[in-house]
Amino acid sequence: MSQATRILLSLLAGLALGIATTAAWPERALDFVDVAQPIGTAWLNALRMTIVPLVVALLVTGIAATAEAARASRLATRAIVLFLVLLWISAAIGALLTPLFLDLWPLPEQAAAALRATFAGAEPAGEIPPFSEFLSAIIPTNPIAAAANDAFLPLILFTTVFAFAVTRLPAEPRETLVRFFRALADVMLVMIHWVLWLAPIGVLALSYVVGARAGTSALGALAHYVIVVAAVGGVLWLLAYPLAVFGGRVPLGRFAREVGPSQAVAISTQSSLASLPAMLAGAERLGVPVATSGVTLPLAVAIFRVTGPCMNIAVAIYVAHVFGMELGPQQLAAGIAAAAITTLGAVSLPGAISFVSSIAPIAIAMGVPVEPLALLVAVETLPDIMRTVANVTMDVSTTTVISARSEDVPERTEADALLDAE
Repeated sequence: MSQATRILLSLLAGLALGIATTAAWPERALDFVDVAQPIGTAWLNALRMTIVPLVVALLVTGIAATAEAARASRLATRAIVLFLVLLWISAAIGALLTPLFLDLWPLPEQAAAALRATFAGAEPAGEIPPFSEFLSAIIPTNPIAAAANDAFLPLILFTTVFAFAVTRLPAEPRETLVRFFRALADVMLVMIHWVLWLAPIGVLALSYVVGARAGTSALGALAHYVIVVAAVGGVLWLLAYPLAVFGGRVPLGRFAREVGPSQAVAISTQSSLASLPAMLAGAERLGVPVATSGVTLPLAVAIFRVTGPCMNIAVAIYVAHVFGMELGPQQLAAGIAAAAITTLGAVSLPGAISFVSSIAPIAIAMGVPVEPLALLVAVETLPDIMRTVANVTMDVSTTTVISARSEDVPERTEADALLDAE
């Protein structure tokens, strides 16, 4: 049984147990809540303790790998520029569409109140500072203090600048630092695997509390969450088609037909990496030269997860909606920046592993409680299907765009450089 399946079954078992216990022994059920809640909170804290070192390490190694790829060829550079632009667009789409979807179809107040009661210890951020203070606070005076205080946006900014500075070092010290941060990331991932091995216990405890306090409305709330977040990712999936038509100059029907096999692999495996052979074959049938697809598609799988920013910020906005938070432009801007930047260092692993580490920095940067993430990770298997399908579709779409633009601007050769020098 896969890890995601074990976590999902634990969620369902905990909800059913909480609902049944409350129906049979209402007073006794609340006594069990006092026992279950600390267990779930301890498990969440075990996940949270890995977030700061993991985010820092992954950002450094991700930016270093991106810079190395950009140095390799002009084709890779063009691909990376397109990827970065689309990641920021993805984050902005998530920040705009999620509140719109929630306005059109809000979570029923009864379910929201029950979920808030479940995470009674979670508190949203206090009063929003003026824009001038927000702007000055982005630059950390002490990055260590920023990490200790969960000030993620200043920490992300410092780490990003630090990572780009690392790429300017000579080869030997640069490789030493990158190896150190890669080893740090690997250690954190081992710890996360250990914590997730205990996930059925933590999720069972948390979902019992939700079932006991929210009753059957908890099931409706989780279904509502899955549909809203998946719908945001679905918009990115649909945008891949016009991008291929107008940017890649591929007929719509032909693109849909040739990308279909890779989408089928994505649905069955929930892995962009496993879909790579089908993507390469589809790109070849679309007329993309192997020399182009052989560079851009592996690069896309490694660093370009286009649904990451939009769906990750959608989760944070959804949690804010549950807590009745009104997110202002400053908080949304902080979330967009955190979502777009941290995606460069996102772990290319199943959603159950990367869920909390990817979304917690965004939520914290926006002042949104992270406690509900420990419960929402249990249903990540369902939105993760949309994530993978949209990512795979956009990977092939951007490859057609890069191929079309490469035909317009030929790759410079060493001979061209020598002629220019003469």
